[in-house]
Amino acid sequence: MESARDLLISLARRYAFGDVGALASGVVDDATGVEAVCEFGQRLLSLDAEDFAAEARTVPSDLRRRARACTMPQTPREQPRGALESLRPAYGLLLEVIAVRWHRRELSPMVAAIHIASEYLPLLAFEPVLGNAGDPARWPVGLTAPGSRFGVIGDRECDHTKAEQSAVNRTLRVAGEPAEGWRAYFDRQHSQVAGALATCVADCRNPCTAMEWVGPARDDLTLRSRVALAFADTPLVRLRHAAPVGHGFGVPSAEEVLEAWDRSRMILAKNDVGGEASRDDGFPLPGLPSLFSAVAAAPVVPATLLGDITAHLVKLLQR
Repeated sequence: MESARDLLISLARRYAFGDVGALASGVVDDATGVEAVCEFGQRLLSLDAEDFAAEARTVPSDLRRRARACTMPQTPREQPRGALESLRPAYGLLLEVIAVRWHRRELSPMVAAIHIASEYLPLLAFEPVLGNAGDPARWPVGLTAPGSRFGVIGDRECDHTKAEQSAVNRTLRVAGEPAEGWRAYFDRQHSQVAGALATCVADCRNPCTAMEWVGPARDDLTLRSRVALAFADTPLVRLRHAAPVGHGFGVPSAEEVLEAWDRSRMILAKNDVGGEASRDDGFPLPGLPSLFSAVAAAPVVPATLLGDITAHLVKLLQR
């Protein structure tokens, strides 16, 4: 029969950070360190991204550093810039979370993570030309060159929705706002800016000068942005509206998720970038890391952060 400690180790290896943290005090002599690591791991698994590493001083510095690379800065001038420097670490974490949720058959939070990935995917496409991941403090001046309608509220020639126009207008000045306004912008509007950028370069019926700064990389960016927009409208992402995290009450089954992904892969396979989703790369949703890598024009692979947190937690439990 397993001992209570063995049971905790088994739970840790299943990424059940919340359960281990709740039960540790009745099993481990000094549970403080275990509880801190569990809280840290649970924040990452839940994508509680305000500050993954807040109050996690007992967690090894390497794990905290890797977590911070996935975090949006909480003030306009905070250094380092984390996910505004590059979204690739955050997408690695998203892929790891998706895989863990799949293996645990926690399909509603899995679908929610996929939806988050779809919202910011255009910024992953823009990262190579921006030199950052859409940092409002570092937008290129060309976005507002003479003749640009980028961020002009009420311009009827612009293909952005009213909400997108408002978000784009805000992103051009939010770096000068107090920390509270900065955080509110990221809570409500930054993902809309991502979609607006993709519309500018890939789907605008009345192009202005907003994207002329891109130069020779324009065609490549257009293709990758078009795939990012297409991914957001695939059957896989639309599953969110059939789950409790959406507008309904049903939870998709594993079979429904795989079937939706198969249909999504066929929809995306209209060009070389979208066709990368058809690769069998060993991921639970085969081809998803390959698709993200193609959109990013750089390797995007599942992180090992949750796995490394689990290994550290198991060591603590075995003492």
